[in-house]
Amino acid sequence: MYVCSCFGITEKQVKEHADAGACTPRQIASACKAGTDCGGCVRAIQAMLGRGACPRRELLDQKRMPGAADQTATGAGSGPAAEPGIAPGSAPGIPLPDAA
Repeated sequence: MYVCSCFGITEKQVKEHADAGACTPRQIASACKAGTDCGGCVRAIQAMLGRGACPRRELLDQKRMPGAADQTATGAGSGPAAEPGIAPGSAPGIPLPDAA
């Protein structure tokens, strides 16, 4: 059965791309263009992919874990970078008066 009638992509093709590692509708679109024209098939593709485990996402998480631990130990990445003259949590772009 066709999932994407704009490009003639079938359920079988979407499943093949998913088996090859495409975990999201965007990754399916990159692999075969399904969902990039009218967008009517994106929800069907999402339903086919489900919310199961994604091997590629798990690999990315494993790669990020060592870097995330390094950032938290040094304090980097623990919040938004503060701009000079702007207090964290204040409205961006409104400088605070200088403390003299």
